[in-house]
Amino acid sequence: MAVGLASLASQQQQGPSVQTLAVKKVVRDRLTASLSEPFVGVRTSAGITEGLFPIRATGVSTEPIRKAAAAFIAALTADQARRTIFDIEDPEWRTWVNVDNGIYVRQGTSLKEMTAPQRRLARTLLGESLSARGLAMSDAIMKTDQSLREINNDIFSYDEGWYFFTMMGLPSATRPWGWQIDGHHLVINYFVLGDQVVMTPTFMGAEPARAMSGKYKGNDVLQQEQDLGLSLMRSLGPVVRTGALLTADKPGNTIKAEAFQDNLVLDFAGAKASSFSPEEKSRLIELIGLYVGNMREGHAKVRMTEVVAHLDDTRFAWVGSTTDDGVFYYRIHSPVILIEFDHQRPVGTTTLHPADRPTRDHIHTIVRTPNGNDYGKDLLRQHLLAEHGGKY
Repeated sequence: MAVGLASLASQQQQGPSVQTLAVKKVVRDRLTASLSEPFVGVRTSAGITEGLFPIRATGVSTEPIRKAAAAFIAALTADQARRTIFDIEDPEWRTWVNVDNGIYVRQGTSLKEMTAPQRRLARTLLGESLSARGLAMSDAIMKTDQSLREINNDIFSYDEGWYFFTMMGLPSATRPWGWQIDGHHLVINYFVLGDQVVMTPTFMGAEPARAMSGKYKGNDVLQQEQDLGLSLMRSLGPVVRTGALLTADKPGNTIKAEAFQDNLVLDFAGAKASSFSPEEKSRLIELIGLYVGNMREGHAKVRMTEVVAHLDDTRFAWVGSTTDDGVFYYRIHSPVILIEFDHQRPVGTTTLHPADRPTRDHIHTIVRTPNGNDYGKDLLRQHLLAEHGGKY
């Protein structure tokens, strides 16, 4: 279906009755259709490239993450545990969706319903899994729902506590497990096997991207990703810049790989990093590092080593304007990482911005691991093959 999630959500703003029911049905139908397909992974039309993600020792301990997860699980009530803990192969991994809580009913236990001690343990899990920057980013994103609540006077759709935790498997030093946080503008899928970590798909967004009033006035989100992306595009030489520009026209939403797109077929487009100057390559690595750097520092370094090894096969693509206040989309795509940044049409801020065009006040980003390793699926496959004597 060509209609994007943000466009669907904007329909809800037109009326809370028939429109809301229609949007809920579309979301439910799209989720059902997505889960009916066996997981393959994001890939190009040439198919999956195999052998990119071997099981190996990284030398970066995951023990603090395991301990934090175990403490969080131990603090759950029996009812919360029943709703929160899933099998490592459960399709719950893939049921995330970046719409507000008025449209989609999530699984797990929300921050809002947790006790204060439980919330502290949930935050400790985030803190041990993410970098300081990633934790601060997560906090800032959740605050944007309070801002939307104030802008729309809507206590039913928006709340900074409506972010839901689920656990996949149980924390282990040797067996695969993971956790997920799922909410309106923040979705993190975090897979652990031994000392390896996969933190994709990760969806981060914001509306308003800069809060101009209310409880969290001054809160801003994804401004570095916006500004550094624009700076990179502007810095490219004329030939490379022309190769990166897909179109200067951006009338709507452009993002490709958000919810329900686990099996997206997306071919490479834009300028190849092998044609970049050393300085341009350095800027590209810095931009990628903003996204990867939301992980715990040691695991981010491991991930960046993997990314840099494929740098010459990485493409940078651009849609939209390069003016100081222009709206745009960019994509960074390699065999081992896919990053998208998109200025979107307003959904919850239509009283502040024209509804028919993208605004810098509504941003969506997605990070994925192409070629079958979103949710750590390729690592899990290899683990189960070894565990079952190659018969899985």
